[in-house]
Amino acid sequence: MDGDRAGVLGVVLAGGLARRMGGGDKTLLMLAGRPMLSHLLERLAPQVAAVAVNANGDPRRFAAAAPGVAVVADGEPGYPGPLAGILAGMDFAATLGLKAVVSLPGDTPLIPMDLVERLHAAAKPLACAASLGRVHPPVGYWPVSLREGLRAAVRGGEGKVSRWAGGQGCGVVSWEGDPFLNANAPGDLALLEAALHA
Repeated sequence: MDGDRAGVLGVVLAGGLARRMGGGDKTLLMLAGRPMLSHLLERLAPQVAAVAVNANGDPRRFAAAAPGVAVVADGEPGYPGPLAGILAGMDFAATLGLKAVVSLPGDTPLIPMDLVERLHAAAKPLACAASLGRVHPPVGYWPVSLREGLRAAVRGGEGKVSRWAGGQGCGVVSWEGDPFLNANAPGDLALLEAALHA
């Protein structure tokens, strides 16, 4: 695991507009008395060499939930979606001399503690997570060496993570249960809290 961890930047994708949750930052919603982002980073940080949050706007709003964590904005204009966030993570990883990014949405606080290890092992050269028979393309392993190809795709209007990943070669890793349960609607917070205490 240490070898896998050493070259990886963990990137929390928090650049979405969260319309179904009423707008704002889903990652900062409270879950069991703490911001969702705090729970997520607690699980992610031990698995990677460094962590970052991908979000646009004032980065200071994440300071309390993620002290000392870099906030990296999209390099492409107009909120082009999670692929742009993954690209921003790749660019930041390159400045740190890291070889890969593991991305995950900011509203998935229950991620497994073997996420990075298993994604790295399955990479072809990419890998995405799956659970309950569903693939979760934004939960993925992305070699930094592919960033210029991704930049060209994003600038060309590609917005679908699964389509771009599939075109590169993407291994799929399945977990039991639903460790990628996320918050799409207000009622989902209660489900996440129950799962957190289970």
